[in-house]
Amino acid sequence: MPQEMLNALLLPLLFSMAGGTFVFLRRPDQRARGLLVMILFQLVGAAGNVMQSSPELYALLCVHALVVLVLMTRHLQAPKASTQPSGD
Repeated sequence: MPQEMLNALLLPLLFSMAGGTFVFLRRPDQRARGLLVMILFQLVGAAGNVMQSSPELYALLCVHALVVLVLMTRHLQAPKASTQPSGD
């Protein structure tokens, strides 16, 4: 049944999108780790799609990939935080 894989991956992928967005917006120092975790969730979802493919799961993975792409692009466009030497 293809629906079983969708049911197994729906909540983890939704959690990944919500948690990754939260980390991206609220914890700028941990953005890189959050994006890495989101990419790993994408890979797990892709493996699930290979095992039991369904159009619904593919659509969910496309939405997840779009969120990752947008956050990754924003992260790469953000100016790097430079350390300023103190005047001591």
